[in-house]
Amino acid sequence: MLEKTRGVILHQIKYTDSGIVARIYTRKFGRQSFIIKGMRNRKAGKHTILFQPLFILDIEMNFRQNRELQMLREFSVAFSPYGIHSDIRKSCIAIFLGEVLNAVIREESPHEELFDYIESSIVYFENCTEGYANFHISFLAGLSSFLGFEPAGKDNEDNRFFDLKEGIFVSIPPVHGNYANEQVSDILSHFFEASFDSAGKIPMSGSMRYEVLETLIGFYSLHLQGMARIKSLDVLKEVFS
Repeated sequence: MLEKTRGVILHQIKYTDSGIVARIYTRKFGRQSFIIKGMRNRKAGKHTILFQPLFILDIEMNFRQNRELQMLREFSVAFSPYGIHSDIRKSCIAIFLGEVLNAVIREESPHEELFDYIESSIVYFENCTEGYANFHISFLAGLSSFLGFEPAGKDNEDNRFFDLKEGIFVSIPPVHGNYANEQVSDILSHFFEASFDSAGKIPMSGSMRYEVLETLIGFYSLHLQGMARIKSLDVLKEVFS
């Protein structure tokens, strides 16, 4: 069945000598994998970059339910984050977020609110010219609510520790050991309440930013069984140190 939808590029892998398989999160059909033949040959030219993480495409596809690999017929640019991919720091964040989204989004069913959150976040990130070093942390803090494990805010200053397992702030460290220390917990409490604009003003050193981000990834891993290790996390540590 011929269908049209919008999709966010998450990840790509090589397929044969000249093709790729692109993982795309679509508004109408959830996460899908597409074969794109000839994308790695010389004739593909400028189209190659369109399948980098966080590009947003309008696509036409031959959709078949429960098919492992869908066939992409036509595609055009819906939103191009060229500014993201021309900035080394932003492009590293984009690769990281694409890897995280590829790891945490598993549903082959529509979730329009989630798609809209991702799309609007990409547009914000593209247009943000400064103060974006915390963007990926803020994005993950907001993303969790769409995945079913939204953390509770800190409602009492005595609750100094963030319990990763329960997703709440508590006054004493939990016995299971999965919690953030006081400093990281305090910073997380600000991110859980912040907009993208205000999150950009939360002061942190590079090492603390990595620790907060690593804690958030741990929070995700506890609530999403079998979540793959995020390899690009170490790259971010180098870029923002």
